[in-house]
Amino acid sequence: MKLSEMRQILAEGGIQLTKSLGQNFLQDANQLRRIAAAAGLSSGDRVLEVGPGLGPLTELLVERTGEVLAIEKDARLVEVLTRRLAKKRNLTLLHADALDYLKNERRDWSEWKLVANLPYSVGSPILVELAQARRPPRLMTVTLQLEVVQRIVARVGSEDYGILTLLVQLNFQPERFFKIPSGSFFPPPDVDSACVTLRRRVKLLLDHGLQLAFTNIVKRSFSQRRKMMMKLLREDWPADRVSAAFQAAQIPETARAETVSLEQYVTLTRQLSKP
Repeated sequence: MKLSEMRQILAEGGIQLTKSLGQNFLQDANQLRRIAAAAGLSSGDRVLEVGPGLGPLTELLVERTGEVLAIEKDARLVEVLTRRLAKKRNLTLLHADALDYLKNERRDWSEWKLVANLPYSVGSPILVELAQARRPPRLMTVTLQLEVVQRIVARVGSEDYGILTLLVQLNFQPERFFKIPSGSFFPPPDVDSACVTLRRRVKLLLDHGLQLAFTNIVKRSFSQRRKMMMKLLREDWPADRVSAAFQAAQIPETARAETVSLEQYVTLTRQLSKP
C-alpha cells in the first residue's frame, strides 16, 4: 500500500487519526517485507495481528499464511478493512479492544504466531499479556518503540534491564531486532521504532501456576531501584524465608533488582512459593 493510497482512503472516509490509539501506520513496503521475513511465515501458519490499521501488513499475512485473526479497536478502520479485504477467506476481522479481548478470551495460542505493528499506546501490556498466557504463541514478531524493544532484549546489569525484560523473557527468548526509521510510518511518530522477534522457550522456566508469584516478586524488587532487594521483599515475606531463598538463589544480601538474573528470579520464586 502506497502512502498516496493511505492518504486517499483516509480522506475519502473523512478519518482523522487518533494519537491516543497510537495510530502510526507502517507504509514502507520494504519494512513490511522485512517483518514478514523475520516471522518466517509459511502457508500453514495461524497468525494473530493486533492493530491492523489500514491493512498493509494484513495483506501480506493473508497472502503468505493459512489463517489470520486481526483485531482492530477503531470502528472506522474496521469498515475500511472490511471493504478492502472482504474477499480474503482466510481472514477473520474482529472489532474489539485487543487488550480486553486477550484478558477475557482464554484461548490456546500455542500454535499461533503474533505478527503485528502494535499500537504504541498499549504495545507493552499486550505483549506481556500474550507472553504470560497459559498457552502463549510460539513466536512473536512485533514493532514497538525502539526504547521498549531495548528493554525487552536487555541483559542483567544494563540500564534497560527491568520489569518488562523479565516478564517477557520468562517464557520467550529474544532472537533479533532491527530499527525502522520514523519516515516509514504515516504519520511519522516522534520516537524511533524497531521490530523484534521473540521465540517461545522450548521448556518454560516456571509452571504457569507460579507466574503470578514471579510477577509479584519482580515488581516488588523493582519498586524502589535504589533500595536493596532483600529489604523490599521482606515487606511481603518473613525475613527468614527471604534470607533462605536468597541463599538458595545465590543472591548477595546487598543485591539490587537490576543485578539479579532471570534464572535467579526463577529460583527465588520457587523458594518463596514453597508451602
